[in-house]
Amino acid sequence: MNNITPWNVELENMPHFLKSVERVYAWYEGEVVDRAPIRFSQHNADYNTREHAKTWPTLEDRWMDAEYAVDDYVKRLEGRPLLAETFPVYFPNLGPNWYAACFGVPMEWGDVTAWAEPVIHDYEKDLPAVAFDINCAMFRKMEEMTDYALSICEGKFMVGYTDLHPGIDCAMSIRGIENLLFDLIDRPEQAEELIAKCEEPYREVFDHFDAKLKSHGLPSATWMTVPSFGKLNIPSADISAMVSKPVFGRFIYPVLEKECGYFTHNIFHMDGKNVALHTDSILTLPNLNAIQWVQGVGLDAPILQWIPYLKSILNAGKSVILDLQVSELDPFIDEFDKPDGIMLCIPSSDEEEQQAIIKRVEKW
Repeated sequence: MNNITPWNVELENMPHFLKSVERVYAWYEGEVVDRAPIRFSQHNADYNTREHAKTWPTLEDRWMDAEYAVDDYVKRLEGRPLLAETFPVYFPNLGPNWYAACFGVPMEWGDVTAWAEPVIHDYEKDLPAVAFDINCAMFRKMEEMTDYALSICEGKFMVGYTDLHPGIDCAMSIRGIENLLFDLIDRPEQAEELIAKCEEPYREVFDHFDAKLKSHGLPSATWMTVPSFGKLNIPSADISAMVSKPVFGRFIYPVLEKECGYFTHNIFHMDGKNVALHTDSILTLPNLNAIQWVQGVGLDAPILQWIPYLKSILNAGKSVILDLQVSELDPFIDEFDKPDGIMLCIPSSDEEEQQAIIKRVEKW
């Protein structure tokens, strides 16, 4: 296991920080120190609608209010118990299409997320003009949010890097999902050129923001709030749910393979059962440590039905991170002989309940 002692981050609400990081680093390797890591919040919790103590002329103005975004996080952090591996991470957020926006894609702003408006309608005319611009307003706003958060975070919380979607996810935003799906069949060479163009600046962009975090002694972290003192990547390709295995193998896997090879730790965002059809290929990605399993909603939500799938990932030597309701904890634990390689994300805000959950997991 990596020597993490020199990387201690002193946080007033998380004196057990180093021990929690030790559990995470064991989890990366499919091991356990003393118990499975636990995060007491659900993924995408920041995308829930909530009241704001300020008004703005437009939704875009609210998103661009960097100081309010950071200060609002700090306010919500106050008095919140940070037990187990509930790392306090502020990640600067301008929506899931921020990376595509830096290629010149206009944004449509919603209450809790944002959408991209495709700019490629004709490859011959439009593709040459598509280029990542580190001097654009969106890039500079992300720097402003990151720098402001770093200026006030010491001793209170960590700062992450924003949600990055390069490769085919970015191409989908630039071209439009329906058009891109047709392109994979009708214009494969042009689709490959666009996908490669979307991947090319990713390392430089990541390193730019990761260097800011490391200069403050902070780890790589993002919306998943799992830290790494190397380079942490959250690869994804949600469009995989709509393509065949041969198409995945030609257009998606090679880009993911190149991407993952650059990073110390990779946690693949497996968004539902249709993306999971490509699991065998995804599990062969270089430096892949874990799968973040997103089972979906409705009939797909109960976790127990996915036990065989989760076991197949563990048996392949990779770890898993998953959302689990409090009521599912005991029957879930009963399905596994040991907790090795499992990280639990449980939506609980009550400190007494959290303590009880920790004790139950310690007995696993």
